Amino acid sequence: MIAGPSPSDHSPARVLVVDDNPTNRYVLRTTLSRAGHTVVEAEDGTGALALLKDAEDLPEVAVVDVRLPDMTGFEVCERIKADPATAALPVLHVSASAITVDDRTQGLNRGADAYLTEPIAPDELLATVTATLRYARARRRAERLADRLLHLNEATLLLYSADSAAGVARAAARGAAIVLGAPAVASIISPHGEPASAAGGGAGGQASSDNVADVRLDARDLPPYHEFGDRTGTRLVTVHAREWPGFPQGFAPRDRIAVAVARAKPGRQPVCLAVPAEAVSTPDDEQLLAQLAQACALALEALRSYTEEHDLALTLQRSFLPETLPDSHLADLAVRYLPASDHAEIGGDFYEALPTRGGLLLAVGDVAGHSLDAAMLMGQVRHALRAYAIEGHPPHDILGRLDHLLAAVRARLTLTLCIVFIDEATGLLHIANAGHLPPLLRTPDGNVRSLDEHGPLLGIGLPHPVSTAVEAPPGSILVMTTDGLIERRHEHLGLSLERMESVLGGLPADAEEICDGLLEAFPPNGEDDIALMAVRMTGAPRSLTL
Repeated sequence: MIAGPSPSDHSPARVLVVDDNPTNRYVLRTTLSRAGHTVVEAEDGTGALALLKDAEDLPEVAVVDVRLPDMTGFEVCERIKADPATAALPVLHVSASAITVDDRTQGLNRGADAYLTEPIAPDELLATVTATLRYARARRRAERLADRLLHLNEATLLLYSADSAAGVARAAARGAAIVLGAPAVASIISPHGEPASAAGGGAGGQASSDNVADVRLDARDLPPYHEFGDRTGTRLVTVHAREWPGFPQGFAPRDRIAVAVARAKPGRQPVCLAVPAEAVSTPDDEQLLAQLAQACALALEALRSYTEEHDLALTLQRSFLPETLPDSHLADLAVRYLPASDHAEIGGDFYEALPTRGGLLLAVGDVAGHSLDAAMLMGQVRHALRAYAIEGHPPHDILGRLDHLLAAVRARLTLTLCIVFIDEATGLLHIANAGHLPPLLRTPDGNVRSLDEHGPLLGIGLPHPVSTAVEAPPGSILVMTTDGLIERRHEHLGLSLERMESVLGGLPADAEEICDGLLEAFPPNGEDDIALMAVRMTGAPRSLTL
């Protein structure tokens, strides 16, 4: 990508001449000026260093006499090279007295880029200045390009770490602003068909969210967007900003913008990445903008593939859950099911509420891990659970049968499961817990306690203890949940359970309001699924019908 020599390598430059002899300065100035160079002068080392320190536009080369009244030219060169602001400035030594091999060796060893002895032929001086400029300019181009490639790599990493369409747009705008040193606008169409656009500004700014903002812009309103057709790859066009409805005003000095339109796969919506036309003045600029736009298209394609897979898996996961809750005279039921964020893998959290002979069976479970395998195993367990419950098996026996099922299908995952059976005849709760979070029970007198009796989790082949019977008078509240509700990093689970007990003690008696209250007290963090069930015992004296 580094361009070879170009006309700019031979173009005139701003040259600093440092010499205490007016005649020498005149000769040097005249020779350089006739070749088109702009000359600035200093009589001694102190003046030269001050000029460099205060200059808004640094010279591209310095011609420094070795014999100066306040310091040697060698010292001037060393101080120029020691200052980061001027370290890249080429220094050409000239001298009529320091002409020995030792003098020339010392000058070059102390930082000079060339060394000429007087009298100097004008052609030799100009050729040496041109050669020095050619090398310095090539080095600056290479360093600038290397720096921009580093920023391009950082921008690409930002693109692929974005977890939403808006995040891809912001990363692209931020990256283009830094790579090209100019304001940038990125506009894409999300996997769900919605526009997402962002503007990044500030030449040379840092890659932070501080200089990026969302904008209301639709890539589909840009004419070249449709002219791109079904082609893949990248196309660069220059258009007037007013041709793109909604484009930010004052974005480009002359309202001309360079737009890279890119598509990674046929049939997909292209992405658009725009910068002021002045920011794309060389083939390197064009290639960098095109590469960034293509990286944006690839990142969006990866996000699209993940989104489609996640949506399919989430639909499958939801198909395993009950569509409705049973209308039971034994209890009022309310549930909440919140999958993890759109950017997390699906999990195996589930719930069940099923009328059976003699009562109502409730269950909340959680398959270990987050994957499609976890969701599939959850579906198998839930269907088996329903079958065993309808056959009339008690909760602890259902757990044992599920454990045998996991062994028979050679499941590689374990799961926790809490089953509660509300006995219609006695009103007792029969609880069997296989390593799950303990349910909470709030009795009508306001007392809240954790029902801690439990056995081993499912999938490891250990026996399960007999169900525990617990009294729950009418008006009692039972809460069952998965750990996604209360488990937080850097927070002890036991303390979270205690806080949950305290919150439950202050909530209304309505099951729906209890679910809402718990979710308000424990806002989902998007890292895990949540299955939450609240049960209010009614104890109405009539039999269930299947």
